[in-house]
Amino acid sequence: MAKPEAPNNGNSRDFDIDSLLESAGLVGSSDAAPDESEAGTRVKSATAPKEGGSAFDQSEAGQTLLAGLTQAAGYSSEEEMLVMLAEKLGMEFIRMKDYEIDPNVVSAFPAAAAHYYAVFPIKWEDGALVLAMADPTNIRAIDDIEQLVGHPVRGAVAREMDVIDLIDEYYGQVDTSIERILESINEEDINFEVREDDIGNLEKLANQPPIIKLVNLILLQAVKDRASDLHLEPFQESFRIRYRVDGALHETKPPPKQLWSALVSRIKVMSNMDISEYRMPQDGRIKVNISGREVDMRVSSLPTVCGESIVLRILDRQNAMVGLEQSGLTPENLTIIEKIIKRPNGILLVTGPTGSGKTTTLYGALQRIYNPELKIITVENPVEYEFKGVVQVNINPEVGLTFASCLRAILRQDPDVIMVGEIRDSETAQIAIEASLTGHLVLSTLHTNDAPSAVTRLTDMGVEPFLITSSVEAVVAQRLVRTICNRCKQPYTPSDDELYDLGVDREDVSGVTFYKGMGCDECNFSGYKGRLGIFEVFVLSQTIRDMVLARAPSSVIFQQAREEGMLTMREDGWKKIVLGLTTIEEVVRETQE
Repeated sequence: MAKPEAPNNGNSRDFDIDSLLESAGLVGSSDAAPDESEAGTRVKSATAPKEGGSAFDQSEAGQTLLAGLTQAAGYSSEEEMLVMLAEKLGMEFIRMKDYEIDPNVVSAFPAAAAHYYAVFPIKWEDGALVLAMADPTNIRAIDDIEQLVGHPVRGAVAREMDVIDLIDEYYGQVDTSIERILESINEEDINFEVREDDIGNLEKLANQPPIIKLVNLILLQAVKDRASDLHLEPFQESFRIRYRVDGALHETKPPPKQLWSALVSRIKVMSNMDISEYRMPQDGRIKVNISGREVDMRVSSLPTVCGESIVLRILDRQNAMVGLEQSGLTPENLTIIEKIIKRPNGILLVTGPTGSGKTTTLYGALQRIYNPELKIITVENPVEYEFKGVVQVNINPEVGLTFASCLRAILRQDPDVIMVGEIRDSETAQIAIEASLTGHLVLSTLHTNDAPSAVTRLTDMGVEPFLITSSVEAVVAQRLVRTICNRCKQPYTPSDDELYDLGVDREDVSGVTFYKGMGCDECNFSGYKGRLGIFEVFVLSQTIRDMVLARAPSSVIFQQAREEGMLTMREDGWKKIVLGLTTIEEVVRETQE
């Protein structure tokens, strides 16, 4: 956001500070962190620029928030600006250097709260604890801290860097390791018996501070590690917590046995599930705000012989969307897709299993064609990326808002481009085809093993072949493979078994340099960091359309596509291996033939 211009009359005191604060997004801000006992925990280091609390970008400006506002408003010094800000906010202005820090006041205040809210305790005055605030506009933090410490709290304005320096000096760094929190939980914290049929005890346990802190940290760790899924799995004598990062599951330290029911119950409470129902599967959602980022989590519970298994699908909607150029498409395939998506009508399908990056590819296509002159509407379950300028709809089957019913309404909204999260039934397929035949470009996904099989899948849904040939322009099948960590990437010689699995002889790969990651702290010693797609782009030529009309088997259609130049995902993966982007192991695992 551009900073407001300074007043031209040279008199800084005549400047309307209320307008300045409002334009900077600081008045009436609702971005304050919620109470630490709630799901919306935002944990961050006070030494880092605050995220989400202001429209002023500290990292780009290279200065503190209030220093930036000082310059924007034309004040002669930051202190002058702070004094005026304190007056407007009804707070006291404190010069930290004028105060002798009372160790008793500091030690009585929670270190985690100081780091979490970027505040520092100064003194007791009239029965209230006075806190110097790095962000004095974060009014909700006062209410949160009052609930946390159990007595009145009053905010004060101070230099942001003074507050942060004192937090670092007196409280040090916050230990946010799951292992340390588990070590801190003892029998006194969980001092009553828990039975599955005793709902009162389960609710009480789920709301114990150690459990709340542990669950919040588990969720935070998942987001920080860029995990796509979080698994909590009960077994006879153990409980396993695993994060799926870059497609692979990684295990973390499990909680002690007495916490199993508490963890599951806490997550069920957060996701509005029925805590008393443990015999039937349930679905729920958790919305959290972590470091100013809104993150949605789809929660699924499944009763097993050893208890309830919980899986959370993590959807960080503020993750940067990946453009088609960065997705892994070769220049040839990119040209084909660009040609399709620039047409005024037709259907482009992206196929693959859950978690293969289909939605990311579709959003990359939308980025490519986005134009303010186009009306673009997406219908998803749920919306995974925020896209300004695009109308996005969340499916809600509980109230009858299904893909099919939403598509009917969308067609009355005068769209140019429609993105459907998934075609999963004949009704949705029929409406999508109808939309393409009436002058709309439709982007959607299917679940098939390869691109030509999409034709068979639509036929199985009851779509007539002549409708398929009249509307579907191309199908893109894809998988995600992990990319080699650049920090520990080294050349190596593959074994004969690896080459055999890939389907090549050693003579065929002479002159090719193979790479793999040796493992380092950057990639958590996995040898991989990040993922990219391998693709199979299937274009319906006239010959293939005739075969579809004749209801030819998918294997015959596949062979014809190969003769017309379609590369399989295995062949596309080979190109990534030659470029040193991924490994034989990854390509073979995702393209078993």
